[in-house]
Amino acid sequence: MAIMHQPAPIRPPRPGALVISLDFELMWGMRDKPSLDHYMGNFNGVREALRRMLEAFGTYDVKATFATVGLLFFSTKEEMMAGLPTLRPSYLNPHLSPYTDHFTKVGPNEESDPYHFAASMIKLVQAHPAHEVACHTFSHYYCLEKGQTVEQFSADLEAAQAAARSLGISLSSLVFPRNQFNPAYLAISRQLGITAFRGNERNWLHEARNGEQERLLRRGFRLLDAWINLTGHNCHAFPAARPDLPMDIPASRFLRPWTPRLRRLEGLRLRRITKAMDHAARTGTIFHLWWHPHNFGVNIAENMDFLVKVLKHFQQLHGSHAMQSLTMKEIAERA
Repeated sequence: MAIMHQPAPIRPPRPGALVISLDFELMWGMRDKPSLDHYMGNFNGVREALRRMLEAFGTYDVKATFATVGLLFFSTKEEMMAGLPTLRPSYLNPHLSPYTDHFTKVGPNEESDPYHFAASMIKLVQAHPAHEVACHTFSHYYCLEKGQTVEQFSADLEAAQAAARSLGISLSSLVFPRNQFNPAYLAISRQLGITAFRGNERNWLHEARNGEQERLLRRGFRLLDAWINLTGHNCHAFPAARPDLPMDIPASRFLRPWTPRLRRLEGLRLRRITKAMDHAARTGTIFHLWWHPHNFGVNIAENMDFLVKVLKHFQQLHGSHAMQSLTMKEIAERA
């Protein structure tokens, strides 16, 4: 009797890649949200969540890009105030700007105010050299809101680079806050050292809009897309190099946090992600997963259990298809 052998998996000319980027912002990313009080538990648990994420990344040999708000690089309010740019965003809605009155709520240092400072957390990430510390602008800058200008954005990015240098970091990758991608700001970003940015998913649910333009219906469909395939795998080809603009490394999926009322659907949520990872591995494309560290600040055990399943699946694809884990900076360097 002939012995049937399983055919070896067909590998694409170029291995696929898993890219993970985290929007690290703490209070600076939520201070203008009406639901801020509901996030305090997330902020209180984020330091433990970050420690456990770094442990899991190390265990499964996965790299991540930590896109960090520049204001988090400081250890004291005195240092922070000295690092503020003189040119600041002139949003028509003054509530969007932290410079209006929010600094009166900032404590004297990280020990007394862990919601506005994160120098020790950034140093913890730096202790794992495989990861990248990247840019989420200085002030959680909104690039599509009315009133702000490219000159103000430039000043904000310069302040972010200066704050990062205080910890020996040069910022190479950019994530636009609230995913307010503005193509008019790419050239100045490149001039200020940015070689890669996270573009939005390539579908109508994720087109860049400002706060006024966002609609509840679109948000509802985005939520549904986490469990049911409405928009496809959203995997993307490796970007081509451009000397004048940073490279676009589009998002593929937001890793929504675990919630008890939807726990029966966790299998669907995991399948939605792993099937897209399979597609990236088979086709030699990029699957780009992102979330905020504070999303894991509550229900830490459940969120980490889900993340470990994703990382284990990557390990399997690394073995079967040579799938790689790369930072945004590494994607740009390889291009």
